Formats: sequence, structure tokens, C-alpha cells
Amino acid sequence: MTPDLNPWPQLPNSRMPRLLCLTLLVAALTLMGPARAEEDKVTLNFVNADIETVTKAVSQITGKNFLLDPRVKGTVNVVSSKPVPQSLAYHFLLSALRMQGFAAVENNGVVRIMPEADAKTHGSQAIKGGGGPSGDQMLTKVFPLKYESAPLMVPILRPLIAPNNSINANVNNNSLIISDYADNLARLEKIIAALDTSSGAEPLVIPIRYASVIDLASTLNRLYGDGSGSPDASQRATVLADARSNSLVVRSDNPGKLARIRALIDTLDQPTAVAGNIHVVYLKNAEAVKVAQTLRAIVTGDTGAPAAGLTPLSANAGSQQPSMSVAPASAPAPAVAQNTASGGGIGSGGGYIQADATNNALIITAPEAVYQNLRRVIEMLDKRRAQVFVEALIVELSSDRASEFGVQWQDFSGASRSGAQVIGGTNFGSGGSNILGLIQNVATARTTGSLGISPGLNLGIIAGNTAGGLPNLGILARFLETEANANILSTPNLLTLDNEEARIVIGRNVPFLTGQYAQTGNTATATPFQTYDRKDVGLTLKIRPQISEGGIVRMQIFQEASSIQEGTLSNASGPITNKRSIETAVVVDDGGIVVIGGLIEDSYGMGEDKVPLLGDVPVLGALFRYDTRKRTKTNLMVFLRPQIIRDAAGYQSVTSDRYDYVIGEQRKSAEGATLMWGEKGVPTLPPAGSPLTVPRSPAKP
Repeated sequence: MTPDLNPWPQLPNSRMPRLLCLTLLVAALTLMGPARAEEDKVTLNFVNADIETVTKAVSQITGKNFLLDPRVKGTVNVVSSKPVPQSLAYHFLLSALRMQGFAAVENNGVVRIMPEADAKTHGSQAIKGGGGPSGDQMLTKVFPLKYESAPLMVPILRPLIAPNNSINANVNNNSLIISDYADNLARLEKIIAALDTSSGAEPLVIPIRYASVIDLASTLNRLYGDGSGSPDASQRATVLADARSNSLVVRSDNPGKLARIRALIDTLDQPTAVAGNIHVVYLKNAEAVKVAQTLRAIVTGDTGAPAAGLTPLSANAGSQQPSMSVAPASAPAPAVAQNTASGGGIGSGGGYIQADATNNALIITAPEAVYQNLRRVIEMLDKRRAQVFVEALIVELSSDRASEFGVQWQDFSGASRSGAQVIGGTNFGSGGSNILGLIQNVATARTTGSLGISPGLNLGIIAGNTAGGLPNLGILARFLETEANANILSTPNLLTLDNEEARIVIGRNVPFLTGQYAQTGNTATATPFQTYDRKDVGLTLKIRPQISEGGIVRMQIFQEASSIQEGTLSNASGPITNKRSIETAVVVDDGGIVVIGGLIEDSYGMGEDKVPLLGDVPVLGALFRYDTRKRTKTNLMVFLRPQIIRDAAGYQSVTSDRYDYVIGEQRKSAEGATLMWGEKGVPTLPPAGSPLTVPRSPAKP
């Protein structure tokens, strides 16, 4: 017989304090310990009972040790109309605590009761995979996924988990980590198992017998491909052409769509009624004229230039392969080209390849077997070609230093006297730096308007005039030091297709005299005739890049920097040009910087004009000597940086960077600019991304 542990029928009435009733219940359970050990069921009825008191009672029934957090306060209500097994008393307590926002964490034989938000951080039991305890116990479980993505599953499962509990995704091993109650984890385990399944059927391989797999794939992708715009992924299909096996690879999550695609392929894969029918192939990237020449070389075996007219193609002796005739792009192609081959030919079924440059298309007339082979070649050739953006840095640093120091003297005082007199002195240099030349310049200064003195510090002493009226310049001391520095940085940029030559020229087109003829006759005026040859003078960069499969860029480079030597532009024999050029071939990684050449020059020159013996005397020898010093340093380096651009994002990034730089330079130049009355701001480029429109003049008021 099952004892009734409910004390409430024996209590007097509800006016007795509840605390006294609970005390009596605990005492009764303590006194009946040996007898209750043999009992299997108990009846639990707690109305507005304190959590601490109910926990003590359940501890007496189950023998478990409880540890209560100080924040665990409140009352619970537990009512059982029929006796229940003693093992369920613990689950009743956990359910009541869960409704109050508390959770139990069992570890090392101790059940700790604490707020639900803190339970997941206090050593709750961790389980991997399926199974594990049940009920309202707090657990942490790891769910490894096979098919679905763990980060994508988090927003789906988050609403099914208590707000205070957590769910996280581990991207490295594609698994979910969930901390929640045991019974809810069991429910989530079933949901995850139902969702973590294969998303669709395996790809379907459909062999093609008559049609072109490339044309069929293009047609089916336009009908059912990813570009259909359907938001439902199950309604999409992917069709790929395998030219090697002449088959289509079709994949879709919708079996019905796969069946419709299969039926459409069977309908389209039919033999044509007429052999050698005309096919038009529109190219997307390649040039039709060049592709046509390549195809002709393939089918004829002739690697040279195609001959005009039709070229008969014959099969090898004993071969059963069809043959056809091929016409060049420049020659008009007939409607049908007869096959004149004997042996294993196809009778009257000839063919030709014609390029339509206007529409960038190929017109092919050939038997199906030949067309299928050509179509596969066209598909492989008609690829988007990569581009190469080349940044060049041409740096030139030059420094020139020169100094002159000398003392010259003359004595012409005896020239105004009669009889034998002694005159003479020292003179060095030429022009205005020579004492005799300077005397002549001073004498003609009134007519020329200039003394003609060389630059620098010139100190002299004039002692009257000579007999000829020239100033008697007795001593001339000259001091001069010059220094010139130059820092030239040129950054030409080029964007070109793979294996296409690009050239940029920045400079002037200067005429050079190549010949002249002057005819003189009875008239006094001559009729000159001159011929000129114009040449580019400045910066020239010519590059032909070639991209390898590994991302290596091979470049053939020609770089030239030329300039006109100062002061020689008006020479009668023509100007003198300074030229520095490099012609080479290099191999560079994508984005790498390489120096292709340069010049490091350091030259020093010293000149000395002196009077023998007297110029070597210490200190006083400077009066009989003229010294010059000159030093020139030149550093010239050329750097290149190629960057491979394979898609639109690549050249858009480069263009945007240069576009923003030019806009910034325009704004700097416009700062502080003063405009005329009635004019608007300084013209600048439109913002990046806006259409490039021609600036309009402001409307008149």
C-alpha cells in the first residue's frame, strides 16, 4: 500500500501558518526515513511554498545535495493529484524552478541552483552528438553538421532557444554549440537532423549525339540558369558543357525541372536535314578575323598566310574523316564550296569559314563532325583576355658644381710714350672673363649698351687710357662658383591587352634640318630651299606584355628619355639632343617592382692656366694662375611595376584611384583662383561614377 505523504488533510485549517506546515512535513519525512526507503511513490502538494523549503524536501526524498545561489528567492506551486515515483520529484523541482527563471547545474554530485542567465557559465555538462540526459537540466551540446552551413543555421535556431541561453557557430569544423535545457536540446537535435540533409540530387550527365554541347548549354542557361531571377533556389538550374565527352552536366534541386530540361535536350538533340548547314557563331571577346585565320590553319595544316580564294581540303588516304574547303576572310565565300577531294571525302558536302568583322562573328559551313570540333576550339579561344597595367617610374637626379678663380694683369702705360717701352701681362680665358676681351668690351660699351662682363665677382683697377683711347685695365680678379641641382620624376602609365604593344610619347616634335639648296641667278635675291625631318623629343615608353599561366609577366620594353641641349635650338646646323634609352626584355611577378636600367655617373674636372714657374710660387703664384673646377653627378633609374587585371573590378579600382588623384590636383590648382566677373567656378572633372558630360557654358542672365 502506498503511503500518502500529503499532510494537508490532517491540518486543522488554512489559518495555520504555512511555515509550520512545511516544518511538520520535513519532520515527518525525517522520522519515516527507514519506512519510506522501501516506498516507490509519493504525493507532492506545495502551495506558495518557499523555494528553499521545497528544495530541502526534495533533497530528503531524492538524496541529492543542493547548493542555492543567494539570488534564488520566491515561491513555487507543485500539485500532484496522484502518487508519482520518487525519481520524478527532482524533475518536478527543476520544472518549477525553470518557470521562475532559475536553472539547476549538476556537477560532482552537487546540484547548484542559480539564475538561468548564469547557468551556462558554471560548468554545465558538455555532450557531443546525440543522446544525453533529459528534463530541465542545463546542458551544453555540440552538433557537427555535414551539409548545411553552421553560420546560416544560427538565425534559424535562435528563436527556438531561451533568450538567456546561447547558440554559437564554429566555422572551422562547421558545428553548432548550444547551451540550453536538456529537453529542448533533444528537440533541437531532431530539427537539426531534419535540416542537415543533402540540398539536391547529384549532377546529371547527358550525352549529346548531334547538337553542339556549347550551343545547347548557352540556350539552356538562358532559359533555366541562375539568371532567371527566381528568388527560390530550388527553381534554378546550372548547365555546363563538357566538350571532351560531348555531354551536358545539369544540376538542379528541383527534380521536376531536371525532367523538363531532359525532355528539352532530347527534342533539340536531333540530326539536321541538310549536311554542311550554315552556322553563325558570335564571338564575345576574340576578333573574328584572327580566329578565322587560326581555324583555317587548323583544318588545312597550313601555318602560313592564307591564299586568296578557296583552298581545297582533302582527307588523308584511307581516312574516313570528312573534309571541307576554307575561304579567307577577304575573299567572297560562295554559298556551298564543292569538295574536290577523292578517296574518303564526303561527296558534295564541302564547307568554308568566313569572318564578319562588322558583327564580330564567324560563318561556318561544314559537316556536323567538323563543326563540332571547330566549335570546341572557338569556345576555348573566345576567352576574355587579361590586361596589364604598367606603372613606370623614371627618376633622374643631377648635380653640377663649378668654380673659377684667377688674377690677370696688364700694363699698357708705356704705349703712350715714344721710344722703346715695355708692355705685357697675363690673360686667361676668353670673352668677358679675359682681361683683354673685357678691355675691348668696356671700350664699345656705349655702342653695344653692355659691358660684356662674365658672371661672378669681377674686381679690377683702371689706370687711365692707352694711346688708342682704350681703358688701361691694370688688374682683373675674378671669382665664380655655380651650383645646379635637378630632380626629375616621370611616372608614365600604360594599360594594354595581353600580348599587345602599347606606346606613350610625352614631349615635343622638333624639326631637324636634313638638306638645303639655294639657287642664285641674275636677280639679287636668292631662293633658298630646305628640308626638315621632325622627330619626337621627350619621353617615350613602348611595352609589349605577355602573361603566363602562373601569373608571371614577360615584357619587351623600350624606354627613351631625350631632351634638347640648352642653347642649341637655334643652331644653324640643328639642335643637339641628349638621349638616354633602354631596350630589354624582363620577367616580373604580378605586382612586383623591377629596375630595368639606370646610370650612376660622377665626373670631376680641373683646369689650370698659369705662367711657368711664377704660377708655382706659393701664395704669390695665385697672381699668375687661373684655376677652374667642375664636378657633375648624375643618377638615372627606371623602375617598372606590372599589374595583371583580369576583370572589371581590377581596372575600375585603378581608374578610380587615378580619377580621384586628378580631381584632387584640380582642386589644389583652383584654390585662390580669381575669376572674371560673371564667371562660375573653375572647371573640374565630375565626381567618380557620374556620367562624363561636356561642361556647358553658364546661361546668360
